[in-house]
Amino acid sequence: MAASATPSARPGNIKRVVAASLVGTTIEWYDFFLYGSAAALVFNKLFFPTADPLTGTLIAFVTYAIGFLARPLGGVVFGHFGDKVGRKKLLVLSLLLMGGATFAMGLLPTYAGIGVGAPVLLTLLRLVQGFALGGEWGGAVLIVSEHGGEEHRGFWASWPQSGAPGGNLLATGVLALLASVQSEEAFLAWGWRIPFLLSGVLVAAGLWIRISVSESPVFLAAQARARQEEGAGKEKAPVVEVFRRSWREVLTAIGTRFGENISYYVLTSFLLVYVTTHLGLPKSSALNAVLIGSAVHFVAIPAWGALSDRIGRRPVTLIGSVGMAVWAFAFFALIDSRSFAVITVAVTAGLLLHGAMYGPQAAFISEMFDTEVRYSGASMGSQLASIVAGALAPVIAVELLKDYDSSLPVSVYLCGAALVTTLTVAFAKETRGRNLAAIGHGPAVAVPGQRAAAGAARASDAARP
Repeated sequence: MAASATPSARPGNIKRVVAASLVGTTIEWYDFFLYGSAAALVFNKLFFPTADPLTGTLIAFVTYAIGFLARPLGGVVFGHFGDKVGRKKLLVLSLLLMGGATFAMGLLPTYAGIGVGAPVLLTLLRLVQGFALGGEWGGAVLIVSEHGGEEHRGFWASWPQSGAPGGNLLATGVLALLASVQSEEAFLAWGWRIPFLLSGVLVAAGLWIRISVSESPVFLAAQARARQEEGAGKEKAPVVEVFRRSWREVLTAIGTRFGENISYYVLTSFLLVYVTTHLGLPKSSALNAVLIGSAVHFVAIPAWGALSDRIGRRPVTLIGSVGMAVWAFAFFALIDSRSFAVITVAVTAGLLLHGAMYGPQAAFISEMFDTEVRYSGASMGSQLASIVAGALAPVIAVELLKDYDSSLPVSVYLCGAALVTTLTVAFAKETRGRNLAAIGHGPAVAVPGQRAAAGAARASDAARP
């Protein structure tokens, strides 16, 4: 029996798992990105009113960054229990936490209503969002990676990655629709609450789909081994084991995500500030450009993931990182044209290059770690990168724009981030073809003669009580 023919990898089963992961990640990223868009457009006025619009926006983006600070904690907690009790249970919990926090934001009184209490409550809810998202990414990509075989893992695992542009597409689309049918006064008075309250409906649909999937067979096999080791007194905390034996892989994951993470938030969240505050264009210009770019991005990510199954994770990632280092300078030159069509081309091309880094990433990082610590390792590498990269990207970009009144320093910052990823991936090991069910440390690649045996072993493990 070939690996791809195991019960876990049957086309119908893997498609159902992919659908559940994609819907869940789309909803969670919708909630997370909604805050970023609102921070750029309305939170500076409603929760952080100041005389200087850029200063108010900067403060709003600081609270946006605080959500990233909670993500590593979420990665540790969800990673530990995800490696102990399973991927599925933690994915359900993360969706509930994220949706609940976002829905509550839609009910918050503003600064005009309760004063300083409003931004405090907003910040606390942002922390809950960050904590939930910190646990979401690792579980969503792992449950797909561990259900499928080696041959098409890059393609299937990239679909949860499409949840990021999917969520951004949904969040930006709702905001753009409201902006087009409401006056500025109505949008600031109550219209901004609608997208946040809509999260409650989306979460209910996401939970119904996510609960229907089965647990990862690779995890079930590892759990059976862990019970035996527990009886022999060998059990250790997954997060401790990650830093004891896989710290190099954690650093590689951070470097791999660095340029990808920074570029995404500059191309989307900071763009809203640059177009509206610096260029003085209507917010619909930026929102609609991001909307079109995100639609292309959504399709491009699995295409890049499929290419990584053919030529490897590293070459595809390098296409994106090297391309982004160059595009960093062309991007703002095109934005400064003030033409909606040109702005859309700039954003779309940038997101295509980002997709080359992001598409293979789920399989690439999953394949770096052993099953017993995979949730912890993937989550920690990914979420630590979010602190040093994505959390600070809009803040640094706004501060550079404020200090220099020019986009050139932002381009240099974006180029430098892309070069960090380029160097990291250039020295990393290729992981394509790794047998995730294999026991032992390191990216052990399954040779063709071993894959049939690995497939039979996974089928047998999945059938254990």
